[in-house]
Amino acid sequence: MSEQGNLVPEPQSTIFDSINRAVGDEKTARQVYANPQLAATLTEAGAASNKQPAEGDRAGDCCGGSGQCGCNDDAEGPADGIALKAVDDIGRATASDIKEAMHQVIDPELGIDVIDLGLVYGIEVDELGRAIITMTLTTPACPLTDLIEDECASTLAGLVEEFRIDWTWDPLWTLDKITPEGRDQLAAIGFNLENMPKY
Repeated sequence: MSEQGNLVPEPQSTIFDSINRAVGDEKTARQVYANPQLAATLTEAGAASNKQPAEGDRAGDCCGGSGQCGCNDDAEGPADGIALKAVDDIGRATASDIKEAMHQVIDPELGIDVIDLGLVYGIEVDELGRAIITMTLTTPACPLTDLIEDECASTLAGLVEEFRIDWTWDPLWTLDKITPEGRDQLAAIGFNLENMPKY
């Protein structure tokens, strides 16, 4: 029997090794490995020249202005009213990434995610990659803040290093904040929003 019979075999080529070979630049390969969506935006010239953006330039140029990597998020946010703000940095989670992940955080009382319920008012990613999420609850007396924070921690693990939820009651949550998708989900489980009292 050989000496190596009881040893763990040497590691084979990893996904990162494959990306590194394809890109030809370790720094760019690490960025693509951290954010695979960037692979579609790379060009031969972009991969070969590891040019850092000048001070004040938007790293939104990384995706040719298409916004696919989320680097062109404006502080205003889309029509759903959630303000998204992120430091532009290739390979770092954007506010759009965090918003998408927050669809997995379910309100325990209603069984609908916090984005479609309209509970999230804003998402900001600071220069250190920390996420600040401004959100509310259906009622200020709701005892579920700890549970929702735990769900957020599970959902955002691996996406951001740290996060914080800034709970706010201004403006108060109303049924008008529920997205059309959220309304469909509530209707599917028997809620008739048309017959709910208006305040």
